[in-house]
Amino acid sequence: MKPFLTRGVMEVSEAILLTMALFLGFVGIYYLLEYRATKKVWRRKVESWYTSGQKRKSFIVLLGDRFDQTPFAAKMEKKLKKANLFLTPSEFYGLLFVVALALTLIVNNVLHTGLFLSFLLSIILVQGIQFLLFIARSNKYQHQLSSQLPEICRLLANATRSGMTVQQGIDLVAKEMNYPANEEFKRLSHEMRLGVDFDRAMIQLQNRVDSRDFKLFIATLQIQKRAGGNLSEVLEEMSITLEERKILHQTIKTMTAEQRYIAWILPLMPILVIFIMNSIVEGFIEPLFSVVGAFLLVIFVASTIITYFLIKKVTDIRV
Repeated sequence: MKPFLTRGVMEVSEAILLTMALFLGFVGIYYLLEYRATKKVWRRKVESWYTSGQKRKSFIVLLGDRFDQTPFAAKMEKKLKKANLFLTPSEFYGLLFVVALALTLIVNNVLHTGLFLSFLLSIILVQGIQFLLFIARSNKYQHQLSSQLPEICRLLANATRSGMTVQQGIDLVAKEMNYPANEEFKRLSHEMRLGVDFDRAMIQLQNRVDSRDFKLFIATLQIQKRAGGNLSEVLEEMSITLEERKILHQTIKTMTAEQRYIAWILPLMPILVIFIMNSIVEGFIEPLFSVVGAFLLVIFVASTIITYFLIKKVTDIRV
């Protein structure tokens, strides 16, 4: 009888202790969350009182900031903006370095070459990837701006129809549109507020955005500014026309999607086959390091690049 009672008392004690532990655990989690919330509020207050809003930067980030201010980085920044890549030059080169290290390990394990030779081959591959990347995304910034142009014309038309001036309409576009149109029109509005002439500001915008549609849009604004007329009606008709062209471009892009993917898959298939065969058959790529093999390799690379450009040229249908 006593062992049974002792066992029952132990079970009750364990249940009580488990309940108290769960209760105290919930209480602790509640106070921890309350402490974190209070700490976050106080941190915001202290930062607003004593800090200038700038966070501390690591040594690597500071080096990247210094590199971004060099003339060499300025050229790369223009290329990145033209390709519509949201990276600073230091971030882009850091990404290329990481890709080169990863390719070094892959080439060394697959081709069984030395680390130095693998690193050189990886550098060549990274340069080729960079070259193809900028070719594939050439004028991407202008294309995105051109795709936003129908909405820009519609906003300006509504603004002028409601009695706003062209300057106020440009301010409205800068507030309502997404990137990259908002950045360009913010700059345009800032230049006009500083006293730059309307025609000169439009010419500078045209120089920054080398697009046929934007040239037509800027010419329309300049003519209407000089000669007068119903600007809202002209912009409304232009927005409808550009929207129809945008739909036609999207239809052509959908119809040529297979050919564009072939332009990328075709150069990659022989490289993948070489890697697979070299993993299966030992010394499969050794003939490539001879004179005849190097000559055939150069012919293969040249023909692959020419094929890529030919397919890209065929699928580039202008409307």
